[in-house]
Amino acid sequence: MSRERFEELVGDALDAIPAELLDRMSNVVVLVEDDAPEPGLLGLYEGHALTDRGWDYSGVLPDRITIFRNPTLRICETEEDVVDEVAITVVHEIAHHFGIPDERLHELGWA
Repeated sequence: MSRERFEELVGDALDAIPAELLDRMSNVVVLVEDDAPEPGLLGLYEGHALTDRGWDYSGVLPDRITIFRNPTLRICETEEDVVDEVAITVVHEIAHHFGIPDERLHELGWA
């Protein structure tokens, strides 16, 4: 799958997030990279979760949500699988932005 098509799928996954949640996201950018910094990662949230931001949070670079194309493509057999996996990964990383840890996401079926 081309990078352009993969980026479209990430955009589609973001479009499927309820506007009420997207409106509450603050100082975060969503990126696509080809390869992950370590094996097994499909996405990565880097930054300060909304729940960790205090009165002194200011003047910082945006948080980063990165979705990794090649690891996702390696675990998927069909384009439909990629669509589903991208949607799950986008939700998972956005949840981290809201301060939801991996353990809770596993309990909720978003891991």
